[in-house]
Amino acid sequence: MTDDHVYLTLAESDHEAEARWAYGTGFADPLLGVDTALAPDVDGADLSLYCQMLGDDALILSQRLIEWCTRAPELEEEVALANLGLDLLGQARLLLSRAGQADGSGRGEDDFAYWRPEHEFRNVRLVEVANGDFAFSVARLLLFATARGALYELLAGAPDPVLRAVAVRGAKELAYHQEYATAWTLRLGDGTAYSAERMQAGLDAVWPLLDELFTPHEVELRLGVDPTALREPVLAALAEVITEARLTVPTALPLARIGGRAGRDGVHTEALGPLLAEFQSVAREHPGATW
Repeated sequence: MTDDHVYLTLAESDHEAEARWAYGTGFADPLLGVDTALAPDVDGADLSLYCQMLGDDALILSQRLIEWCTRAPELEEEVALANLGLDLLGQARLLLSRAGQADGSGRGEDDFAYWRPEHEFRNVRLVEVANGDFAFSVARLLLFATARGALYELLAGAPDPVLRAVAVRGAKELAYHQEYATAWTLRLGDGTAYSAERMQAGLDAVWPLLDELFTPHEVELRLGVDPTALREPVLAALAEVITEARLTVPTALPLARIGGRAGRDGVHTEALGPLLAEFQSVAREHPGATW
């Protein structure tokens, strides 16, 4: 595969061998030189499920961001949001591929993305709810990027080498995502009375979904990852941005769980089904096809 230019790569006569439904960002191998062997002290089934959790978060939010193409308030923002989505798609590809390696099933990224039913997706509900207006999407991105960036910094010391590599690369990408969302939060919050009203409404709407990112799952705990440790620093970072934007930090209670279960256990909002139906439609209509 040619690393220099996407269109040159697609034009190569032998590209079909490497063709996939989605390409993600960049064409250089981010795992070059990384030992992908599973560490003997890491449970493969647990690692696979955790990679699905993180990968599904990135995959689903990437689709929500891509939906802003042709709909963003400015052409520049359409390009920016599409590139943020491609960053997340690239992370999802690596994580879902690792999931298939870790559990020994040999499943690839496309198998996880296109051939699982809704209840097998492990993403948090924050990333799946419909976009709403631009301020809503900015608020969601601010919350997710801040929390996920902090988690990736923690995972830079993870026992699995692939997870470490994804976290190190992803932390840099999420830092830009956070910067982008912060800039728009300040611009809208400290703008007109109407823009501040919309930005506050967006924050109020997504805030109840934030707590799920800090609620530990048994798989995370078995892998030595405790997201509760991130709650206070993330909330402090968010409060600083919101206050600077002359907005009010929401105090909404977390969204109620269903029988104690939520997105990590496959319990989702009504928004995920339609998104997956559209996202998976071409692959299911043409099984086995390559692009």
